[in-house]
Amino acid sequence: MEELDRQDVVLLTELQRDSHQTVQQLAERVGLSSTPCWKRIKEMEGSGIIRGYTALIDREKVGLALCVIAELNLTRHNEDVVSQFEQAVADCAEIVGCYSTTGQADYVIKVLAPDIKSYERFLHETVFKLPGVTHVRSSVVLKEIKAETRLPINLPGENERAKARRR
Repeated sequence: MEELDRQDVVLLTELQRDSHQTVQQLAERVGLSSTPCWKRIKEMEGSGIIRGYTALIDREKVGLALCVIAELNLTRHNEDVVSQFEQAVADCAEIVGCYSTTGQADYVIKVLAPDIKSYERFLHETVFKLPGVTHVRSSVVLKEIKAETRLPINLPGENERAKARRR
């Protein structure tokens, strides 16, 4: 992990809250002048800490009302099958999250679709044809309680200090 100081943490927190802020606005919130603030942002972009910027879109308002979490198992776990599977998943727009997991499933994917018929079609035309897939168990999301994109960034030991202050 990159060594982050308090100003970096505040800067990253502010960018996650609203990446449309100007460098001047960010600098004021972080307690720096504009040039050092801009340099920190560029360094974090260059090192890959900041991977990019995006708009958060309400999926239901763009016609993606159905969210499904599916557990997948592969027939074999050799390098070729895993590589082909992971590349096919990466190329599939409907799959918005994919995690290699321990436990009963080899992978867990998050799929967005307009409705259940669309998801059924997606299963037959895409998921069942993914390289190596032998088993799929789907769970339809009834209610999304939390779908946070912000990372809980803290300085090392900050969580412990906060807990101690609350006691």
